[in-house]
Amino acid sequence: MQKALTRVDDLVQTGLIDPSEAAITGAVAENFSLRISPHALAQIAAGDRGDPIHAQYVPSADELIVSPGELSDPIGDAAHEPVKGLTHRYPDRVLLKPTHTCHVYCRFCFRREKVGRADAALDESELEVALDYIRQRPEIWEVILSGGDPLVLSNRRLGLLLRKLEEIAHVAVVRFHTRVPVAEPSRINSGLIRAMKIRPAVYVVVHVNHPRELTAEARCALALLVDNGIPLLSQTVLLKGVNNDTATLAELMRSLVAVRVKPYYLHHLDKARGTQHFRCSIAEGHKLMRDLRGVLSGLCQPTYVLDIPGGFGKVPIGPEYLGGQRQGLYQARDYRNVLHDYQD
Repeated sequence: MQKALTRVDDLVQTGLIDPSEAAITGAVAENFSLRISPHALAQIAAGDRGDPIHAQYVPSADELIVSPGELSDPIGDAAHEPVKGLTHRYPDRVLLKPTHTCHVYCRFCFRREKVGRADAALDESELEVALDYIRQRPEIWEVILSGGDPLVLSNRRLGLLLRKLEEIAHVAVVRFHTRVPVAEPSRINSGLIRAMKIRPAVYVVVHVNHPRELTAEARCALALLVDNGIPLLSQTVLLKGVNNDTATLAELMRSLVAVRVKPYYLHHLDKARGTQHFRCSIAEGHKLMRDLRGVLSGLCQPTYVLDIPGGFGKVPIGPEYLGGQRQGLYQARDYRNVLHDYQD
């Protein structure tokens, strides 16, 4: 069985980087974890830093450049962490992070300071403290399993956790945030499906950024989930050099809907340290969203969102289509950027 790549030497041997890049890549890997699953490796064009899959997973010297405003905790997880591994930012839901391990470590991850660290994972007693926090707060309606990636847990461990959540009467929804269906699709199996058959409604939100990630194996994994009654949503990060053009995003969103995944969020890139080379402007994001409005079905439209730095939450950031209100008269802007008067 092929193993994940976790060392700089692996990158050299597989041709993902040139030997002359080994020293600087090693310096990056000392700061930000390296792991590329066998399935992800098969998608990467070796030695081509312009390849959109290569760019997402293979360390770059650009990651050592920390730009003004970049933060080690860009979305303010720590400000809302009442107990280890649990973020309670919104009244009716919590984020539970039982592990900080992933099958792949994305080079733009907003938790890149923590992922891959063994001490960040919850042991049994710490997980029980987090579960007690949920048990004691009936306002918590939804539990979002994140990390790391919760699907790196074995079916046994995941099943135990889900059964404990099932026993909490006020928990109505369990949501998974995961890269696994596109990064290591063989992990989606009948044992996992059985573990997910619990009383709360289970949703899976798949992180996917480029249409090439929807391989035949990934499509089969997604079909296994949805055919077993598990609704699928997607989240995509707007990334320079990966998907910041209308054609790529349109193909991705259409491809997702075709495999029964509803596009959910298009994230403006969080200000994690060493990620400036991936960053697009909000103005560029607005133009892309306007372009998508003109060419895509409503089923294919994600919501463009920004996580406000400091822990203030996620907000939709447009673009705006309605303005100019005066005495009930508005101006509505169509997808061609033409204004039309509308009297309320």
